[in-house]
Amino acid sequence: MKRAEPETRPEAELGSEEMAQLPRRIIKEIQCLLEEPIPGIKAEPDESNTRYFHVTMAGPPDSPFEGGTFKLELFLPEEYPMAAPKVRFMTKIYHPNVDKLGRTCLDTLTDKWTPAVQIRTVLLWIQDLLSAPNPDDLLANDVAEHWKTNEAQAKETARAWTRLYAMNNA
Repeated sequence: MKRAEPETRPEAELGSEEMAQLPRRIIKEIQCLLEEPIPGIKAEPDESNTRYFHVTMAGPPDSPFEGGTFKLELFLPEEYPMAAPKVRFMTKIYHPNVDKLGRTCLDTLTDKWTPAVQIRTVLLWIQDLLSAPNPDDLLANDVAEHWKTNEAQAKETARAWTRLYAMNNA
């Protein structure tokens, strides 16, 4: 007879010392992310720095990023939730709202940030950005220009980059 594995809890996974140093809100958000994962997104706090998250995101269906797995990093500054998390793509991506350094262009993570927003919502925004690139709210000028002048060709380039950089990159 096979023994049932004990249920793992975020506190046990992260260690009580790391968790004790975090504000209660962040602890609750981590628990929610681990217990109720977002479809297509995996976000786990780093073992040595629980304010730093390793994120993997599946490219959304019916987008040029479909089939790709993108690695991102998310960092919660000391001022969080009064200050927005910092999010960066680690996987190279051809997207008008992501620059060469992987930074994203989302006004909701800068001047329109509100402390009511949670990590889960930020990750959903990034996922939505992959589904619907906005070349009018650009961060990568050349990519945005390509998207505006020849969207079909830009999407094909995005598919090619997805195949090259975001597939079989585990």
